Amino acid sequence: MLHYKTYPNPNSEEWVVFVHGAGGSSAVWYKQIKDFKEQFNLLLIDLRGHGKSTNLPQAIYQKEYTFEDVTRDIIEVLDELKMPPAHFMGVSLGTILARQLAEMEPWRVKSLVLAGAVTRLTIKSRVLVFLGNTFKKVIPYMWLYRLFAYIILPRKQHSESRNLFIREAKKLCQKEFIRWFKLTKDINPLLRYFKEVDIRIPTLYVMGDQDVMFLEPVIQIVKEHKNAMLKVLEQCGHVVNVERPQEFNQLSMAFLKSLN
Repeated sequence: MLHYKTYPNPNSEEWVVFVHGAGGSSAVWYKQIKDFKEQFNLLLIDLRGHGKSTNLPQAIYQKEYTFEDVTRDIIEVLDELKMPPAHFMGVSLGTILARQLAEMEPWRVKSLVLAGAVTRLTIKSRVLVFLGNTFKKVIPYMWLYRLFAYIILPRKQHSESRNLFIREAKKLCQKEFIRWFKLTKDINPLLRYFKEVDIRIPTLYVMGDQDVMFLEPVIQIVKEHKNAMLKVLEQCGHVVNVERPQEFNQLSMAFLKSLN
């Protein structure tokens, strides 16, 4: 089972489940814990092969990863904890997993907060995926990861979130990186489906205005999905919860409170 950590709040019945992105770990949410645990019960999960989730059965690692399989890992934790319907918060690739979970078992999801959401691959991001798939077996994975980190988070003010993801990615091995990178072959068909199907779950997208890879597709999807809304943080990049934690926390908690 995946490694997880809970922060119970005896004064609240509401749960928030945090899902990190590829190459990161639950550590990416460290600027959210203090504020959120005062008002909610929290569950933070390390995805397979990430953070402290490196002891899963060998049979799992020998299989080719799919978004559905990785999402079922999360569901296994929810079942273990007998988790009631909860609010789910994802960042970067974690937003795809949160959306996949809402597709597979919508009864579990009261709302979605998607930070630095990935809803479509632009031409630039498709080029990155192509280069990664071409060289992933011959170039050390940290070279590729650093390159991607600097392309997605290029500016000086992005350095904290960039360095955080690079530091956490060092805990992966080359084979694990390749397994996760192979997921990219499934991204476009899955994202096209997500765009076409409005699951009607209240969804808040929080994006940075400097997120040149992923902002524009989110603007388009919010126009088409009735229960979706978008907040754009100025002078902010892809990992909004790390770069602008105070604003992100205020917006997210206000959104969750409004649902009650």
